[in-house]
Amino acid sequence: MTGDRRPDPAGVRWAEAEELAGLAAVETAADGVFAAVGITFPPGTTMIEEIDDPSRVLVAGTPPVGFAMIGQVDGDVHLDQLAVHPDHGRRGIGGRLLEAVCDHAASTGAAAVTLTTFRDVPWNAPWYARRGFAVLDPAEWGPEMVALVARERELGIELAPRVVMRRPLSGR
Repeated sequence: MTGDRRPDPAGVRWAEAEELAGLAAVETAADGVFAAVGITFPPGTTMIEEIDDPSRVLVAGTPPVGFAMIGQVDGDVHLDQLAVHPDHGRRGIGGRLLEAVCDHAASTGAAAVTLTTFRDVPWNAPWYARRGFAVLDPAEWGPEMVALVARERELGIELAPRVVMRRPLSGR
């Protein structure tokens, strides 16, 4: 995936290859916040540790304090992971990263951005809903989304009810 490499005035930019390794600490710290709602992720590598392509990662800050990792699912841009270090939370960083993902998706001609998230965690599905995402009925999932959700279940990520959400990009 390629994209516009111009710096963003809000501090969001494409990651550099040498920054990827350090993002695991951001993801681990962000995942730790879920303990407050009774969710503890299974041990293993973080999502960011499983990629080596900086063109799939937008970051905020230097050094990065947050990131958005993207891919493609059923022809849409898919937000694989959005993480902000809790020391930098509640400052709009996640929102800027999300908007940068949507802007990138629109610039590539994608029809929508999709994601999977926890239904009842306040900073998950309700947060995304306030930003234009709606829950996608399983009957509307494409084959790649069906496979992705099945894979998340195999990995033990479905520790609480999860949903697939979609934000259409037409009219942007």
